[in-house]
Amino acid sequence: MNWQYQYPQAFWLLTSLGLLLLIYAGYVLWKKKAARRIGDERLVKELTKSYSPLKSGIRFSLLLIAFALGCLALTNPRKPIDAPGDEKKGIDIVIALDVSNSMTATDIPPDRLQKAKAFINKLIDKLPDDRVGLLLFAGNAYLQMPLTFDHGAAKIYVGAATPGSIPSQGTSISEAMEKSKLAFEEGSERFKSVVLITDGETHDENAMEEAQEAAALGIMINTVGLGSPEGTTILDSAGAEKKDEAGNVVVSKLNDAILKEIATISKGTYVHLQATDDAVAAITSQFADIEKKALTDTSLYNYESFYWWLVLPMFLFLVAELFISDRKKVKYE
Repeated sequence: MNWQYQYPQAFWLLTSLGLLLLIYAGYVLWKKKAARRIGDERLVKELTKSYSPLKSGIRFSLLLIAFALGCLALTNPRKPIDAPGDEKKGIDIVIALDVSNSMTATDIPPDRLQKAKAFINKLIDKLPDDRVGLLLFAGNAYLQMPLTFDHGAAKIYVGAATPGSIPSQGTSISEAMEKSKLAFEEGSERFKSVVLITDGETHDENAMEEAQEAAALGIMINTVGLGSPEGTTILDSAGAEKKDEAGNVVVSKLNDAILKEIATISKGTYVHLQATDDAVAAITSQFADIEKKALTDTSLYNYESFYWWLVLPMFLFLVAELFISDRKKVKYE
């Protein structure tokens, strides 16, 4: 297997090089303007005769190179060794979990969110050869975990999910589907599916459009609804029944109409989550006749990291910068 980078997002730090160059150029221009303001050219030459612009530029260049090497070291370039990896035939599934405040309603004991977590954990257990990703959403959507074979890590992320995980409240189903689409690898031949878990309590006008776009990309969306049609009250941050702006008590109800429509558009299925085992069976049955593509589970590899090849020269450049003076030798007559 070829080189890979454990933390490729660190490459973004390299964009700071341009900013550092601009800052240095601004500093040089400022010094020149300050010298011109003195006015007396002979005095300026006398005061700066020991200063070497060339050596100053060399020092800055060494710092800049050291910074770039540090950024590259943070990506942790590595190669797999020893373990051959395990080839698994499966599909890619992004689980999109609603963590809005309405998911704390207790019309499904102990509450909707805890019921959803129990469902997800059992679903993951039934997907041994599939890659799983986790997305949390409320007013906004955030990918918590990219697609992985590490199902243990997935369960940890699921267990930690709370309404506090998303700062903006609401139920943006369209953004959840949009971000879920981006979680899949472009060009991958593996079958793609989203499992959307929510009470459907939304006025999201773009949800159907996102479902149609997902269907056009071959992504099946299976929806799982939580709650009861008659609904129940939810509590605010003070522990009292939540009220709307008019002072009326808010009743959170399951809106399964939108979830059924999303599933239909994308050739998925809708499940009303009541008995966890039945719901898991209904979702996994959707994947039974789907062609599975093989993919190597790279989590089984041991890796040799090569970041030290970058860290050591970085320190050498830093040390060299310390020993270079920006002063030049001056001959006194």
